[in-house]
Amino acid sequence: MLTHAPEIPGVVAQRVPLVELRNIHVAFGGVRAVAGVTLDLYPGEVVGVVGGNGAGKTTLMRTLSGARPPDSGQILVNGRPVTIGNPRDAKTFGIETIYQTLALADNLDAPANVFLGRELVAAIGRLNPNFKNFKTPVLRLSGGQRQAVAIARAIHFNARALIMDEPTAALGPAETAQVHDLIRQLKSEGIGIFLVSHDIHDVFDLSERISVMYHGKLVGTVNKNDVTTDEVLGMIILGKPPTTLTRQELAGLHG
Repeated sequence: MLTHAPEIPGVVAQRVPLVELRNIHVAFGGVRAVAGVTLDLYPGEVVGVVGGNGAGKTTLMRTLSGARPPDSGQILVNGRPVTIGNPRDAKTFGIETIYQTLALADNLDAPANVFLGRELVAAIGRLNPNFKNFKTPVLRLSGGQRQAVAIARAIHFNARALIMDEPTAALGPAETAQVHDLIRQLKSEGIGIFLVSHDIHDVFDLSERISVMYHGKLVGTVNKNDVTTDEVLGMIILGKPPTTLTRQELAGLHG
């Protein structure tokens, strides 16, 4: 079932998305990297953004982060059209990006990475009450702890929407579980997250909705509970909505 907004039992009033991307187009030379994609994100939800290499998901998220403004289309924040021409604009509108590389200063400790050396530990403690390594250079922290520092830096500056790029890449099971806990904590605080990931299990564990891209276009956005992992894989690999996938096509995914 294709959908544009999560249904909330007992809620009749129309909710306003934190972020909307409407009919976004991006081209590099003569190649359309993103062609007419529309997505939205609500407070306290995770939307998985998935697709194969070259599907356009990273380019789409770069338009929201300000790294690559769209050629056409519209971005809305809290229902109002905005212009995001650079990463500073995105931050102004409460949109932060946690890149796979994390962009941390390895030689500095966690509070220094959060905010220019001030001893601001509340944001980290809020996410991970067991975090004790405040004086340790982040180079020596675990992958999960490094994610906590990067996320704390984002939410300390009042981020309402996060773009998370492959947050569990290269992490072991224990660290992956730690990052999952961080994401659930952010959701409980009403922060919306676009989760860009190749890991279909991560996406199913954490997302309410999943948006699948294929060759620059949106195949569809589905409620996680309405689809199987095979159907989402079919969307990723074949570029078809679940309603058009045949049993033979689904079986062929494992052939």
